[in-house]
This record gives sequence, C-alpha cells and structure tokens, in this order.
Amino acid sequence: MHSMQKVLIADSGATKTDWCLTSGGEILRRFTSKGISPVFQTQEEIAEELKLHVFPVLKNQTIDAIYFYGTGCIPEKIQSVKNALSQSFPIHTIEVYSDLIAAAHSLCEHQPGIACILGTGSNSCEWSGTEIVKQISPLGFILGDEGSGAHLGKLLVGNALKNQLSEGLKEKLLEEYALTPAVIIDKVYRQPFPSRFLASLSPFIMQHIEDASIRRIVEMCFSDFFERNVMQYDYQKNNVNFVGSIAFHYADFLKKVASEKGIHIGKIVQSPMEGLIEYYK
Repeated sequence: MHSMQKVLIADSGATKTDWCLTSGGEILRRFTSKGISPVFQTQEEIAEELKLHVFPVLKNQTIDAIYFYGTGCIPEKIQSVKNALSQSFPIHTIEVYSDLIAAAHSLCEHQPGIACILGTGSNSCEWSGTEIVKQISPLGFILGDEGSGAHLGKLLVGNALKNQLSEGLKEKLLEEYALTPAVIIDKVYRQPFPSRFLASLSPFIMQHIEDASIRRIVEMCFSDFFERNVMQYDYQKNNVNFVGSIAFHYADFLKKVASEKGIHIGKIVQSPMEGLIEYYK
C-alpha cells in the first residue's frame, strides 16, 4: 500500500521561518529557524543557514516534497532559494512561492477569494482558485503598505509629533520607547529597516485603543487599506480573507471598517501554516 507522502512546509518571514513536516494533515515535526529572505541573503548564505539549523533537525526523516513560502520570493529570486534547499535536501519536488501565494493557498485553498496579508507590511490579491488574477502593488511603507504595522506606526509618530493625540499620549509614547523627535527622524530616515521600527510601536496603539485619537488612526489605516487595495478587486462577489499579526490582533476594527464599506470578511488568522497543512492534505 502506498504510504502517505511526507511534506515539508516552510513559511518564512523577515525574522523567523516556521517549518512543519506533515503527512496526510498530521504534524510530525514543527520548529522554527531564522528568517530566510533572498532579497537580503545570497544563495550561499541561505544554503548555510539551512545546513546548520534546518537539516540537522530533519536528517533522519524521509521527505518527499518541500513547499517553501517566503517574503522576498519574487520570480527572479525563486531559483536561488530552490538551489539552496536542494543542497541540503536533494529531492525531486521543491516548490518556492511568495508569501502572498502562501496567504492565498492558506486562506482560499482551491476556491476563488481575496487574500490579504497585514503584518509589518501589507499585501493583497484576488485569487481565482489556482492563480493570482489581480494584485495592487503594496508599494512599501512610504508610498503604501496601508493596514500594516508600519503604516500604523507611521501614523502614530506623525500624529504624536504634530500634536494630534489626546493630552499626555505623546509624552507617554516617547517615554515608553525611549524616543525623542531626533531619534525618531534618525530611525525612520537614516537607519536600516525603518518599517520594522515603526511596526514595533503597534503595541502602544493596542494599549491605548480606548482613546479616540488612537482609534481614529486604526480606522483610518484600515479604511485606506480597503479603499486603495481591496475595493479594486471584485470584492462584492468574494470574501476578503486575512493572515498576519495586525489583522489578527485588530480583527474587531477590521470587521467594523469592512462592514461600513459593504465588504464581506471571511477568515482572519495569525499564521498561514494551519491552512497550508490543510492545503497539502
């Protein structure tokens, strides 16, 4: 009798990679390693990371297929990730996809729908059930990334420094994160990874969500996300589904803003992994 295929699924963000070895929907092994990003790492660096931290955990396992999903897995970078993976795992089936496809596979599976990511950055697409049929470019946190942690943080510091927050909140923010206006300018305009810095301020928003000036930021952030992205897709016919920490933690606000715009929300999950396990069952 043909035994169940052992499938290794990876979901890689900027900071960590979630690995899951599954067979017929059952989890055999699950662990995390450092984030793998072909935009910031060479093929050699990725291969080294896999050899040191991923292969040793799995070396006694038979693996039939690997499905790797990651940020920065744009078409021109896919081959280098495949090559790096095949150095540690010389098997026939290795597929590499973007994090947006991870969202689509996880949230919509083989059905049409709209898949969105709201994390440090944001992204979205309309999914046919087999492929992306339309995608509005996220444009990054300076020009876009509406609905993301970076966008929330950008609105928060901008409003704080322009004295648009309720009494005392600006001082609280600066004190809690040991910031000054000069440090903020430096972190946003001169240091690497400004979007990560901005997204790291999101807990402050959650902490003060009862405040009207803070709630206004959250609603504006999601309203922009829907209007500038989702409403360009066929949203009347499709459910809009979300993956990512911002979507998960601010789900109530997301639903409220969506219903005001006549948008139907489907799933909201923190990580795509559960849906991916289901997808390869």
